[in-house]
Amino acid sequence: MDWKNRLYFGDNLDILRREVPDASVDVVYLDPPFNSNATYNVLFKEKSGEESAAQIMAFEDTWQWGLESEAVYREIVTSGPRKLADLIQALLAFLGRNDMMAYLVMMGIRLVELHRVLKPMGSIYLHCDPTASHYIKVLMDAVFGAQNFRNEVVWQRTSAHANVMQKFGSVHDIVFFYSRSEEFVWNQQYAPYDSQYIETFFDQVDGSGRRYFRRDLTAAMSHASKGQIYTWKGITPPPSRCWAMSKKTWTGWRRRAVFTGQRRKEGCPG
Repeated sequence: MDWKNRLYFGDNLDILRREVPDASVDVVYLDPPFNSNATYNVLFKEKSGEESAAQIMAFEDTWQWGLESEAVYREIVTSGPRKLADLIQALLAFLGRNDMMAYLVMMGIRLVELHRVLKPMGSIYLHCDPTASHYIKVLMDAVFGAQNFRNEVVWQRTSAHANVMQKFGSVHDIVFFYSRSEEFVWNQQYAPYDSQYIETFFDQVDGSGRRYFRRDLTAAMSHASKGQIYTWKGITPPPSRCWAMSKKTWTGWRRRAVFTGQRRKEGCPG
């Protein structure tokens, strides 16, 4: 069945496993449900007494530790990725069997499936809030690899609150950006400079009316460890300076350019 251009209604874990083949998705964005207004006292309280049970009623539509959470925990430990299994066991020892742990277990098994369906050059964006973002990040490190973490994007949802007492206002969410591998698709976005910026910084105008700015083309030795000193158009940087050019740029330039003057190495390591 072709899963593209379809809207599925149901448990995303089941749909991922039944409908979405391996390495078939370019980008994943998810904003998993979580009661951000809950207090830590509720999230971390063990379900072992009447008071706790009364408080937990607020979570009937979100996450609770129960038979399903226990089953998923066992699945991760016995057949999940080794790093995730070790992490989940450590988190259970630290947090105990509560709503927060249920949330992390359910997220962990879904991250495994999302990792499976992403293409090698794909990316994932997970939207959460500070209530559990620190735990989510280590889950994603375990599933996608810490080396594939690209960004933590902080989204300011609102301005400061005036009625906050004994803490700072909760005004932001978190978006974690991970890639499937070290080589991934990234479409760089550009925007034009505004006129005031151009007039301020590009304050030189050539004979054709094109704007430019003057800049020192040399860099300190410590900032150009891959560079070398060359004489160009009769100009040679002093021994403590060198042309600001990476080794990659220099290699491409060397193949295309014709230099005048003598090649010199003093002052900059090659």
